Amino acid sequence: MELSSDTRDAGVQQGGAEGLLGSVMTSVKAYIRDNGLQVGDELPSEGAFADLTGTSRTIVREAYRSLAALTLIDIGNGRRARVAAPKADVLAMITDHAVHTNQATIQQIFDVRRTIERRTVALAALRRTDREAAEIYALAEAMQRDFNDPQKVMEHDIAFHEAIGVASKNPMFSLIVGSFHVVTRHTWPIGWASRGSNETRQESIDGHFAIAKAIANGDPAKGEAAMVEHFDLTVKALLAAGVY
Repeated sequence: MELSSDTRDAGVQQGGAEGLLGSVMTSVKAYIRDNGLQVGDELPSEGAFADLTGTSRTIVREAYRSLAALTLIDIGNGRRARVAAPKADVLAMITDHAVHTNQATIQQIFDVRRTIERRTVALAALRRTDREAAEIYALAEAMQRDFNDPQKVMEHDIAFHEAIGVASKNPMFSLIVGSFHVVTRHTWPIGWASRGSNETRQESIDGHFAIAKAIANGDPAKGEAAMVEHFDLTVKALLAAGVY
């Protein structure tokens, strides 16, 4: 596991401490993989890993902090660093950054969402438990109950889509769907307002009920059709509001 002198030299040549930091981060990930570590398993102490890689504790500390920021490991509270599960918030920040720096448009984000969530709802219809189906339906009911409180409807809406991601039993879909909440909180109020009337807003609620019923009935085809229609209506509302 010790880095060769050639590797250390290459790290320095690629940017001094920054290059070496990247090398040590790669070494930490390799250590996790090579030793079959799972979420919650401990990593060597900073000192021990410094010895393993032939680097300083300072570099290892920075590598651990950088990996923790990416939610690949968990540090703090005076205990040994541990392997962590990636969190949707990191991907959410990347997506939000891409939108606000004009590297991706809202419509491009929704194109991705439409594609992903079409598959996610189909899997949820096939794999959901009875409890998960009931939870998804209950969130649609909550949207209806709080119809006159847009802020609550938005939060129920976000939870609705995230619950479908969990019910798909595919952790990658759950992670990706969970990352959309930041952009959703920017666009949802615009889409809701642009619908203009309670009748057109009710169409959105009805669409969520159609999705929930398809999942409860174990019907992936109807689930896909309802999800596609839901996103088509949402995109139409955003375009009407001038969101591209």
